[in-house]
Amino acid sequence: MEWFASSDYWLARLVFQRGLAAVYLIAFVAAAGQFRALIGERGMLPVPEYVARVPFRKSPSVFHLRYSDRFFAAWAWTGALLAAAVAAGAADAVPLGASMAMWAALWALYLSIVNVGQVWYGFGWESLLLEAGFLAVFLGNARTGPPVMVLWLLRWLLFRVEFGAGLIKMRGDRCWRKLTCLDYHHETQPMPGPLSWFFHRLPRPAHRVETAANHIAQLVVPFGLFAPQPVATWAGAAVIVTQLWLVTSGNFAWLNWLTILLAASAIDATRLPAPAPPHFAPPPVWFEVAVLAVTVLVLALSYRPVRNLLTRRQRMNTSFEPLRLVNSYGAFGSVSRTRREVVIEGTRDTEITEGTVWREYEFYGKPGEPQRWPRQFAPFHLRLDWMLWFVPLSPAYGRSWFDGFIERLLLNDRDTLRLLRHNPFPDRPPGYVRARMFRYRFTTWRELRETGACWHREYERDLLPPARLAAREEPRTRPGI
Repeated sequence: MEWFASSDYWLARLVFQRGLAAVYLIAFVAAAGQFRALIGERGMLPVPEYVARVPFRKSPSVFHLRYSDRFFAAWAWTGALLAAAVAAGAADAVPLGASMAMWAALWALYLSIVNVGQVWYGFGWESLLLEAGFLAVFLGNARTGPPVMVLWLLRWLLFRVEFGAGLIKMRGDRCWRKLTCLDYHHETQPMPGPLSWFFHRLPRPAHRVETAANHIAQLVVPFGLFAPQPVATWAGAAVIVTQLWLVTSGNFAWLNWLTILLAASAIDATRLPAPAPPHFAPPPVWFEVAVLAVTVLVLALSYRPVRNLLTRRQRMNTSFEPLRLVNSYGAFGSVSRTRREVVIEGTRDTEITEGTVWREYEFYGKPGEPQRWPRQFAPFHLRLDWMLWFVPLSPAYGRSWFDGFIERLLLNDRDTLRLLRHNPFPDRPPGYVRARMFRYRFTTWRELRETGACWHREYERDLLPPARLAAREEPRTRPGI
């Protein structure tokens, strides 16, 4: 049926699906590598304790039926293997029904992880991956033309991502309205990248242009996605350009890359020097019915996200139902003017004296030693590093897990230490661990030339005084503070 599918978007679908499978792969690998310390049986927020108090209907997950660290690892690695196969083209080499089953399996596998991930999985890009992954189930494969209605739903998702982010900024912090937020953002963002120092040191007029361009990209351009071609293609291209700018200026896991893939789905291949579209067989009736049904479902579930967009008390990165099918998005409704970091140190001493020597733990992505330049980790997600950025903003962010993290450092817990770049106590656990708050700022050009350090930091206060285990023979004992 000509109204149902459009061969003009065969390349857009190919790019979107293969890229989405690659993001799934990264997400599953990150889950497999980090879960034991975060949500494992002996993690900071164990899954068994969570599923004991939260019913299945509120967080549907296979782990309500059974949980063990070995089972979780097998689940995550199964998702990684399936995602790798799909990224390599497996879903295009099988019949349509089998292809849909593969995409549905990826969505269900990751949903089970996110729904027990608690604060570690409370980021907007988790819901974005699930929502995009759900729509990918109904995009068809190389044997069928891309369904027009699902392509429109992808644009609707992209519109909510961009327009929601634009509105939350205009409503949240007056520096967005004054075009001054980027005087601070590159320095105070959760995880700066290797070029963030240079972005921060751009002249202030350049920051005004950056901010104004951001408003245009998020508040004006998204409407072009619903315009006829070639306007929609140009709108998608504009989103891609602005997202690549964000990729170079910081580390935001796979948020920017998913947004780029969504924007690519709006690009008409006939506007590009691309090969001629392949011949597609007529879609089966059951597939047409399934696409119509999911379109009606998504439109119905869009009511609450749209209402959220229109309210002055807009909530960002919110799911309104446990399957996370249609969500609200947004980022940086407020921007910190000052960067504060938690610096965690330990000592071998069993008694604290004026001569006690403290040694610092180093993290992969979180700023630490002033001489260490930020690295590029996105689209990989360093969950512990990200959560530690929130702790200086409010102690509430770390209330459920921070003591457990300190306890595991006192135990030299192997799984926790794997999340750190450097453990200063490789042979035996420290006697005490403390957490101190420092104020960080990027150095000036002169300071960079003279010291080679990209950061300058100053001690402000103790966040956690020296803590030790109350009893080493009881590994679940909280630090004796």
